[in-house]
Amino acid sequence: METTGRRCKVIALANQKGGVSKTTTTVNLGIGLARAGNRVLLIDSDPQASLTASMGEREPDRLDKTLATVLTSIMEGQEIEAEDGILTHGEGVRFLPANIDLAAVEVSLISAMSREYMLKEYIEAVAPYFDYIITDCMPSLGMLTINALAAADTVLIPLQAQYLSLKGLEQLTATIMRIKKRINPALDFEGILLTMVDARTNYAREIMEMVRGNYGQRIPVFENYIPLSVRVAEASAEGKSIFAHDPKGRASAAYEMLAKEVLAHGR
Repeated sequence: METTGRRCKVIALANQKGGVSKTTTTVNLGIGLARAGNRVLLIDSDPQASLTASMGEREPDRLDKTLATVLTSIMEGQEIEAEDGILTHGEGVRFLPANIDLAAVEVSLISAMSREYMLKEYIEAVAPYFDYIITDCMPSLGMLTINALAAADTVLIPLQAQYLSLKGLEQLTATIMRIKKRINPALDFEGILLTMVDARTNYAREIMEMVRGNYGQRIPVFENYIPLSVRVAEASAEGKSIFAHDPKGRASAAYEMLAKEVLAHGR
């Protein structure tokens, strides 16, 4: 790999609630940024390996090199090669896969020296080769998620347009602010992204208004939202982006606009 000569921006996608389109957004934002001419690395930081599967790797547990092996090497003080474990997707992004071994690694992290900074060490090693690195966090606020936030420039919060999702947002933002205070002072909010929005309903519109009203002064809320679409789930099942699966659909247009908003935020 050749270095880019530009500063790499590191974005963590985090929400302790599952089913809010974290993985889907990681894939489609990453590929959207790549379509705009950027070098992008996606990191699967979830032992469930949803991102890895969404990138077309159907048997992640058979992979020899993953985020688990990379983090283990770092904890053991071994040198890592920039290309170690990184795979290529047909739509122009690279990705570091995960598998169930990552669950054991998270337990090991608890007793590791400088435990919050293991992923940061890896990201600093590969950052010169990419314009954007996006980490798909697991649906919890455990050690792997803390590592991702410790290594990130910004955090993007996908939020399903439902009341229960909104209730958990306060806890998540409080955790992010603690990490900013104690571990990563440079951490900032990329923004809240409303996902799985059925804009035809009054309920969804009310949730969107509540998010903008309650959080918009403190945390950026993306102008764009991601509509509820079965096409998005179909694309993940096929190991493709929404751009390849349904290029003229509403979800494809929404993710293209999201990529443009992220680009407009700069590095």
